[in-house]
Amino acid sequence: MSWLAPNLAFPPLESVGFGVFWTVMGLFVGSFLNVCIHRFPVEGASVWSPSRSHCPGCDRQLGWRENLPVLSWVIQRGRCLGCAAPIHWRYPLVELIGAAAFLVAWRAAAADGWSFLLLDSVVLAALIVATFVDFERYEIPDQVSIGGMWAAPIVSFLLPALHSSGLIAGMLAPDGPVDGVASLAECLAGMAVGGGVLYGLGWIGKRASGADAMGFGDVKLMAAGGGLVGVEGTFFALQVAVFTGSLIGILNILRWYMVVRARQRRRPLSSRGSSQALRTARVLGRYLPFGPYLALGIGIVLLDWKDVLDLLPFGLG
Repeated sequence: MSWLAPNLAFPPLESVGFGVFWTVMGLFVGSFLNVCIHRFPVEGASVWSPSRSHCPGCDRQLGWRENLPVLSWVIQRGRCLGCAAPIHWRYPLVELIGAAAFLVAWRAAAADGWSFLLLDSVVLAALIVATFVDFERYEIPDQVSIGGMWAAPIVSFLLPALHSSGLIAGMLAPDGPVDGVASLAECLAGMAVGGGVLYGLGWIGKRASGADAMGFGDVKLMAAGGGLVGVEGTFFALQVAVFTGSLIGILNILRWYMVVRARQRRRPLSSRGSSQALRTARVLGRYLPFGPYLALGIGIVLLDWKDVLDLLPFGLG
């Protein structure tokens, strides 16, 4: 049977062939992430039960031909074959994002071996789940945040190279490679900084506005992320999150302002002007989930924020 080994061997991790394989794997993982996004927020639901996907409209179990990532949605024109109920465009979108995440993880970590490739892929997949659940439910599932808080110290201890350039780890191992203890210390410091800073920002926002400005799920997610990216990485991740969140918030307020003004113009007898539209837009537009932008920051820093542009498609070669 030894003759089978060369035929079953994977191509080298850095080869284009393996990159294609890993990207296709990301498509199928994205299909599983859709299950997580749908079931995690539902009390009493389990990712593993029921084991087969089913249509929420007619409760019919789906065959394998209906579970092909993206392709099934396109062939079925976004509808269930049984009851013709529409299938949300989120499903193929998450599958495509899963493929893109695995591609980027391969480009970032393949040269470092299986450990980093698997770590980056799993973390990015978890961040995708957190992002879409937060967009839909305004909450971050504990399976991602608390699960990440448990996993980060274990991974840091078993994979010291994760924090080889960490601030605290470098102080504890100034003359040699970072060991498991130094890496664990960097992880715990990153968790404390990430969770502490975000909790402080939420407290300040609540004192200033009188309303909750930050959910505790965001704090837990940032603590988990801080454990993976270390102290310095946590600050960079927060900068990305605050910048992108603020930008999207401003655009959202502008969008609501235009909607309100358009409604005012359709009511010529209304005395309400642009100032009233702006006040309404500020109220309606400020309610945005922050988790997706935290996930973006954590993901960028995890992959290597300094070289992130080289990971994009136009950086190939």
